[in-house]
Amino acid sequence: MSELQKITENKMGIMPVRKLLLSMAWPAMLSMTINALYNIVDSIFVAKISEDAFTAVSIVNPVQMLIIALSVGSGVGVNSLISRLLGARKQEKADQAASTSILIGLSNYLVFFIIGVFFTKLFVSAYADRGTEIFDSAVIYMQIVCIGSLFLNVQVMLEKVLQSTGNMVAPMVCSLTGAVINIIFDPILIFGLLGFPKMGVAGAAVATVFGQFCCFLIGVVIVCKGEHLVRIEIKGFRLDWGIVADIYKVGFPSIIMQAIGSFMLIFYNMILAVYSTTAVAVLGAYFKIQSFVFMPVFGLNQGAMPIMGYNYGARNKVRLMETYKFGLFLAMCVMGAGLILFQTVPEFLLGMFNASDEMLRIGVPALRIISICFLPAAFGIMTSTLFQGTGHGMLSLYASLLRQLFGILPLAYILIHIGGVTLSWASFPLAEIIGLTYSALVLRWLYRKEIKSM
Repeated sequence: MSELQKITENKMGIMPVRKLLLSMAWPAMLSMTINALYNIVDSIFVAKISEDAFTAVSIVNPVQMLIIALSVGSGVGVNSLISRLLGARKQEKADQAASTSILIGLSNYLVFFIIGVFFTKLFVSAYADRGTEIFDSAVIYMQIVCIGSLFLNVQVMLEKVLQSTGNMVAPMVCSLTGAVINIIFDPILIFGLLGFPKMGVAGAAVATVFGQFCCFLIGVVIVCKGEHLVRIEIKGFRLDWGIVADIYKVGFPSIIMQAIGSFMLIFYNMILAVYSTTAVAVLGAYFKIQSFVFMPVFGLNQGAMPIMGYNYGARNKVRLMETYKFGLFLAMCVMGAGLILFQTVPEFLLGMFNASDEMLRIGVPALRIISICFLPAAFGIMTSTLFQGTGHGMLSLYASLLRQLFGILPLAYILIHIGGVTLSWASFPLAEIIGLTYSALVLRWLYRKEIKSM
């Protein structure tokens, strides 16, 4: 066993859990927070063009979420499998899983290349009339982010491979680089500064893709030049369908789980668009702002999962559950702070997007009502991490289906017909309470069935 392996084994299997989780989670939490920042900055600059331009970007937001869902969901499967294989001392299989991840990233890109080329106008026409500013802006923005998503799809795979070995700093460096470049080029390309052409909404999309490209380049350099616990072999690589099946045992439910959020937003926008395009903008603003709260928790999730997976593979019940409990405590702290923010200064949060009087009228109660879901969501996220880290991705999938498809959408449809747009926002906390109940019951069942006897 190499010295690097010994160090990492000690780190994953011996270092005090709280210290370990904090050391592994903070880079991902910082990275995800910066990513949330550049998503918001992107929208803030677009909102300065017009409310129609902001609405156009909000329409495309679910598609961007879908790109991330497919890439990150696949990466969760890679992360979970590699960490479990390393914990079980199966080095060759871990290397094969790492190599397979690149092919998966390329396959994911092909899906969105096809969508960007052939289905963009059809998608946008469901929300806006052809020939309007909203329609034209949404089409060009969606085409650019879909056709340019190659770098994001591959880079996410590289990040997940590194995270599965306990390396959280290198992925952070990649994400921070992409975020900073995006933030810098957003105003330059949108407003035509420093001699660049004024591109408007298209400039925001180009800045996003350029940031992803730079992030991808740094990821390739880190993987190729550094010494890591797993190796990615391109030359002579032979696909093992057993490895693919193992990746998607956790990855497919994770893809569906994250994609559900995208589909929920697509159909929620359809429900709202009948009543007001401003309500669509409000929901888009909410999802941008709430990312500041949820993204750090998802970063915590990324730090916790390889620890859970490693110790589950090593059959160490105490460290597995300690990771879960401390992670849940930290998630509650972050979500609690977010709840206070949304309840006290919703006007300020919406004001970042040049909110009109109508947008404030709809948006202030929206932010206060929806944010009630934050605390139960913290429990759901960390419990799903435990399900995924132990190889039970389907349990997480069922929780997401229950909350977002069988919860939020039907409730929103019913409530909006009973009490209008404002009452429909209550669908979020109500659905989250349903999800919390499910997750608590399944966690108890899983602990008694599997974890207790480890």
